[in-house]
Amino acid sequence: MVPHLVTALTGPLLDLEEKILAATPAIERWFRLEWQEHTPPFYCSVDLRNAGYKLAPVDTNLFPGGFNHLATEMLPLSVQAAMAAIDKYCPDARNLLLIPEVTARSPHYWQNVARLMQIFRQTGLHVRLGSLSPEITQPTPLALPDGNMLVVEPLVRSPNGRRLGLKDFDPCTILLNNDLSAGIPDILQNIHEQSLLPPLHAGWALRRKSNHFDAYDEVAKKFGKLIGVDPWMLNPFHARCGQVNFQTGEGEDCLIANIDTLLAKIKKKYKEYGMKEQKPFVIIKPDAGTYGAGILTIKDSAEIKQLTPQQRERLSVVKDGKAVTDIIIQEGVPTFESIKDAVAEPVVYMIDRYVVGGFYRVHGDKGVDQNLNAPGSHYVPLAFAQQHAVPDLKAKPGTAAPNRFYVYGVVARLALLAASLEMERTDPNPEVY
Repeated sequence: MVPHLVTALTGPLLDLEEKILAATPAIERWFRLEWQEHTPPFYCSVDLRNAGYKLAPVDTNLFPGGFNHLATEMLPLSVQAAMAAIDKYCPDARNLLLIPEVTARSPHYWQNVARLMQIFRQTGLHVRLGSLSPEITQPTPLALPDGNMLVVEPLVRSPNGRRLGLKDFDPCTILLNNDLSAGIPDILQNIHEQSLLPPLHAGWALRRKSNHFDAYDEVAKKFGKLIGVDPWMLNPFHARCGQVNFQTGEGEDCLIANIDTLLAKIKKKYKEYGMKEQKPFVIIKPDAGTYGAGILTIKDSAEIKQLTPQQRERLSVVKDGKAVTDIIIQEGVPTFESIKDAVAEPVVYMIDRYVVGGFYRVHGDKGVDQNLNAPGSHYVPLAFAQQHAVPDLKAKPGTAAPNRFYVYGVVARLALLAASLEMERTDPNPEVY
């Protein structure tokens, strides 16, 4: 199940892998202690970039939509992790309400929903789908490519207005697989007596990537100190600009200044590690949003003034037609992994605090310094075969797939921990923690 992978590795990543493997007992104890203090997100996926000289998360999604891309071998682990997650919120749960995206048209997305339903049914839950779409006024069947059928139903508030469910279906737990890019609808507000997961402030209506990477800065520093590595090996530099309008040019000076600062910091790190051939670049993208919309690779700040009208248009709007005003500038981490000559990046999936699998996002028409979450990408399952949590400590760094996948899981869990801190700090009702 392990895909044939080509990685242009250089010294530092092998050193990083070696140090992580050598520190495995300390790392697992450290995570265990952190999870005593913090609550992990209900589920999460993390896009990683393996540059050969560093391995870093570049995006953390709290409403993951690709469970259908996970290897079927990982289903038992997913079910066990889902049981642990549900037990935290509603140990005697019988019913689970799953709320999917409203505008999803891709059959792949609905296969993801079907896989999620399969996982939670295996935990002993009755699972039904409730839609936020005003067009869904009665149970509506949806055919899947594999011949199976889903039924989406209209949401209903209880007579006292305190609970959310479906007709003749009162769930203990409500699981959102809708990232709320379009805003928080009234029907999800002021729900009592039920667990709404992830919480509303995890959605893109309120969440900001810069808050996440601020938290990740702290996690990476602590982890770097734990295993004795430069945190930069695990962490992309980032900065933020607010009040940007690509159509009018407002905020461009902020972008240019931050791009120049980040490029200088990256160049200094390259010099420190003797990376003479490596050319620094940054990625600019919306501080809120997903699906790879509004992302651009920049190698020189002068490119900002030279953006074409078409580029400005693409950068101005994201999913659900939301206008972009806040921008995060992130150190570009090239990917030096490829499958059959196509550029690839690993994406790791977690439920609760457990890694449950992942896949390689692969794109044959993109370069190593470009965003791969774009039309034309495909997915190769990562089975985390031979049990990702049990690395082969006798193998040399860079030679054993279980070791590389274990390291992926460690870095993904660092992002998961950062998301936990982020959610605590941005919670409008902090007393729940």
